[in-house]
Amino acid sequence: MAVLSKIPHNCYEIGHTWDPSCVHSAAAVTRSALEVSFKIYAPLYLIAAILRRRKKDYYLKRLLPEILWSTSFLTTNGGLYIVFFCILRKLLGGFYSWSAGFGSALPASYIAILLERKSRRGLLTIYMANLATETLFRMAVTRGIVRPIRHGEVLLFCITASLYMFFFRSKDGLKGFAFSALKFIIGKEEIPTHSITADHGSARPPERTAAVEARGSPASAGRPDSRRRTLLAYTRELLESICKHGPRHRCCKHYHDNCISYCVKGFVRMFSVGYLIQCCLKVPSAFRQMFSKPSRLPSLFYNKENFQLGAFLGSFVSIYKGTSCLLRWLRNIDDELHALIAGFLAGTSMFFYKSTTISMYLFSKLVETMYFKGIEAGRFPYFPHADTIIYAVSTAICFQAAVMEVQNLRPTYWKFLLRLTEGRFALMNRQVLDVFGTQASKDFKDFVPKLDPRYATVVMLARRRTR
Repeated sequence: MAVLSKIPHNCYEIGHTWDPSCVHSAAAVTRSALEVSFKIYAPLYLIAAILRRRKKDYYLKRLLPEILWSTSFLTTNGGLYIVFFCILRKLLGGFYSWSAGFGSALPASYIAILLERKSRRGLLTIYMANLATETLFRMAVTRGIVRPIRHGEVLLFCITASLYMFFFRSKDGLKGFAFSALKFIIGKEEIPTHSITADHGSARPPERTAAVEARGSPASAGRPDSRRRTLLAYTRELLESICKHGPRHRCCKHYHDNCISYCVKGFVRMFSVGYLIQCCLKVPSAFRQMFSKPSRLPSLFYNKENFQLGAFLGSFVSIYKGTSCLLRWLRNIDDELHALIAGFLAGTSMFFYKSTTISMYLFSKLVETMYFKGIEAGRFPYFPHADTIIYAVSTAICFQAAVMEVQNLRPTYWKFLLRLTEGRFALMNRQVLDVFGTQASKDFKDFVPKLDPRYATVVMLARRRTR
């Protein structure tokens, strides 16, 4: 079988076609990976330190070591790949379909992750496991093993959101960053301490009733407004005036708003957050085009993606809150099980902003959460160093795709590999790798490496046979 066959080419003919020396090639990749890694992690750690309001002592003693720590991890991952690429070729006497990608990346990734800080290994493992799962799915689709489901990313997000929201509303369901993030998005009003029935539900607080009465009294109507009216304050007042006569169930904990106003305000708030996030992501490119193409600056604020992300986040919150309120009205109880239905329906908001990456990442985090809950309950075994093994295997799968079938790799990760190696990953002789039946040269039809015949063993053998 062609898939199991071995090709006798050396590593110069297949891998580092830009330099016949294995040592020089590994040094070149390591040097470029070091430079790019530092440029990635330096601003990343600096921004994180500013957002966390680190003290001066952190900037003087810990910032640079942590940057160099993560830089060494990524540099090692890139540099050791080409080292094991050449070592495996010398040991095996050629290349198999698995050795150029998976076999070379597996030991390199395992050694590299051991150099990274333990606090970051879990996050890196989740990201690479998510990427590897997506890559394997694309490989299976290409081979006709599975058929993609229409709007599959939306369905996956609906299921994930349903379970996430159930854990969010359950006692000790979520902890750490996941709980804080959902609390910011959804609001603390949807975190019940226990199930509340209408008979035992909390009535409207007297301070809210007094505030409503004071707002509607003639004295307050004639009182001049001394505060400056901003656009946000005017919009909020308008929404309150529209929804002030709406109902609120006794089980609902949004005491200062009725159910209609509660949902509308949730939409406006998260729509604004999503819009601003997308605008901020486009600021770097806008600065680069400020002088060359100033006419494109308005697109920073009126871009379609800005409104799509805002509509996604806003509709997710409003649908979830609206469904939760409706179920409280219908069942006359505040139950954690409502989150399963409300979360699933809220997941349909992804139609505004379809993203396989978001769906897969959240699903991976959900699997991780459920697994650790199973460990705490004594139902699942605990495997020490599982994160390092999963990272190494996942990265090796992605490198296998990057070598043998780039068309099945996530485009953003392929661009990252090109940036890390200064474009050298695209210089592999993939036309020779087509013999393995993965269409390795599908996206590289016009590339033919210029090899020195003195170091090309297969070329020399061919010449000898012709003689």
